[in-house]
Amino acid sequence: MKPTFPQVRARLPATDRARRIGTMVLNNGGPGESTLGMPLRVRAAMKDVGARYDLIGLDPRFVGRSTPLDCGWPIGRWIRSAGQTRARFDHQVAVQRDLAERCARRHADVLPYANTRDTARDIDLVRRVLAERRISFLGYSYGAYLGAVYTQMFPGRTDRVVLDSAGDPREWGPRAIQGTEDEAERALRGWAAWAADRHVTYGLGATPARVLATVTAIVAAAQERPLRVGPHEVDEQTIPYLLSVGSGDDRPAARAEFTSTVRTLNTAAHGRPADPGPGLDGLLTFVLTRAGSPLAGPAAAIVCGDRAAPRDPGTYWNDVRRSRARHPLFGPLKNNIWPCAFWPSLPRERPTRIGNATPALIVSATGDTATTYEGSKAMHRALTGSRLLTLRGTTAHGIYGEYGNACVDAEVNAYLATGVLPAANPGCGP
Repeated sequence: MKPTFPQVRARLPATDRARRIGTMVLNNGGPGESTLGMPLRVRAAMKDVGARYDLIGLDPRFVGRSTPLDCGWPIGRWIRSAGQTRARFDHQVAVQRDLAERCARRHADVLPYANTRDTARDIDLVRRVLAERRISFLGYSYGAYLGAVYTQMFPGRTDRVVLDSAGDPREWGPRAIQGTEDEAERALRGWAAWAADRHVTYGLGATPARVLATVTAIVAAAQERPLRVGPHEVDEQTIPYLLSVGSGDDRPAARAEFTSTVRTLNTAAHGRPADPGPGLDGLLTFVLTRAGSPLAGPAAAIVCGDRAAPRDPGTYWNDVRRSRARHPLFGPLKNNIWPCAFWPSLPRERPTRIGNATPALIVSATGDTATTYEGSKAMHRALTGSRLLTLRGTTAHGIYGEYGNACVDAEVNAYLATGVLPAANPGCGP
């Protein structure tokens, strides 16, 4: 008998009952990020139209406060660079195999049921429990892919659909970040220009080229020995991940925080005591210690459960070598092996082929480094009834109600209020 898994949901009822539109299900992405806290944040972003929806924050199976799936990993985020040598890549092979085996020992019986298609079925179960003929949906990043899968599996059961920072649905899976090297490098160069303008404050270089030279020197120092940052050791396989994530948001506060991170790494690279501060310490604790395991395990289980990964480590090594020629920093990160290569179970179902005419509003920034703008355009082509709302000249991931662009928020809220998509693909400036 197929097992059942309880889901935990939070409901924020509509307050304007006379003009109530319906129920909206939310997903924060990840996969693996809790959604229970989303209704209050989304209600604020929706402004007046928010009062007309029942907002549902749903922690799907294995996520957040739902059925727990902690693989007992000694680290959190599993994404690492392959490094510069075959020996360092082989070390990653051993690490990723160990992560998969730990998950198998704890959860082999339920891992086949961790996947997006079963999560979509859970959403439809919630719809039926709430006695709604149709539901609206707002999803970010992976949540946008989940929403697209729902429209494919359950046609005619959605009302208003917003897919924010949507990737290419054909690429979702264990190699989803492969091919995003160009976007990562553009974002890093954009940040370097910002930091160079503030050399007096941060001391990383007075020109973008000098800032990037500082980054290169940090990576080179970590290749010689792990850098000591407070209680943490940060090696050459972790630093590219920190650089990729940190440079992917061009808001001033995010820029300032990331620049402080690089300054701390630079201090450590010179052998001086480096205090990470609360922000960097929290990130490194999540990435490097078992504190991140409760979130990382479900994320890996869903990714690996959606699409089979190549099983031969040589496939990844060849991709790393090919990509390194053009992308020496981010190629070994974006093409490295993941635990999916050793996952104990193959996906029970084939990946969902997205292709339908469901009306949807897709929101994307041209400089998104995680789910790229090209990926959002691919989602737009797959959902032939959709419109693509573009935030131009911006490096960001997660736009509506998060980035702070009034034009984007107004476009989305107009659609949520009326149910009418724009006549053409709209655009907003930074």
